[in-house]
Amino acid sequence: MIPSATFIAGRQNIGSEVEISTIEKQRKELQLLIGELKDRDRELNDMVAVHQRQLLSWEEDRQKVLTLEERCSKLEGELHKRTEIIRSLTKKVKTLESNQIECQTALQKTQLQLQEMVQKATHSSLLSEDLEARNENLSNTLVELSAQVGQLQAREQALTTMIKLKGDFSPTSKLQRLLAESRQMVTDLELSTLLPISSESLNSSAQNNLEVSEESAQKNTFLSN
Repeated sequence: MIPSATFIAGRQNIGSEVEISTIEKQRKELQLLIGELKDRDRELNDMVAVHQRQLLSWEEDRQKVLTLEERCSKLEGELHKRTEIIRSLTKKVKTLESNQIECQTALQKTQLQLQEMVQKATHSSLLSEDLEARNENLSNTLVELSAQVGQLQAREQALTTMIKLKGDFSPTSKLQRLLAESRQMVTDLELSTLLPISSESLNSSAQNNLEVSEESAQKNTFLSN
């Protein structure tokens, strides 16, 4: 009876020791697993934090992209407007260039016309000076002719007086003809001084009147002698 109880008690002790060692092993394994789980938990937390940071960074990048898209859209609208403005300005520049070419052409024509007018004015000035010189000569000639007319009128008066005094003088017809010529010459001179004639015709008339007056003077001198 006693040996079997001792055997049983020893056997129970061995079984308890085995159980204790097994529990210790399982505890150690559990501790190792808990340690690994904690390590995995830290890794997962780190991964989650990194992922959250990536998500935040991606969200920031997405917002930046949206902002850039809006800005690009605005810039495209402004670019379209500027392009239209440039086209309009280009048309205006072409129109202005065409107008400038027309203005230059008109300016050249005007300059040519101005040169022609200057030449005409110069010619007119020279002609005016020439006419003024001729007018002055004609004025002097008219003064001389007026003096001669006065002399002829005095001579005519003298001849008329002689005819009256010498009623029986034979060459009465000649004297009357000379008086008629003198009167006609005086009339022509008066008309020449009143009518506007050209310088050449006036010079020619003055020359003829001078010749007639000289001839009449010679005849009057002959008659008086």
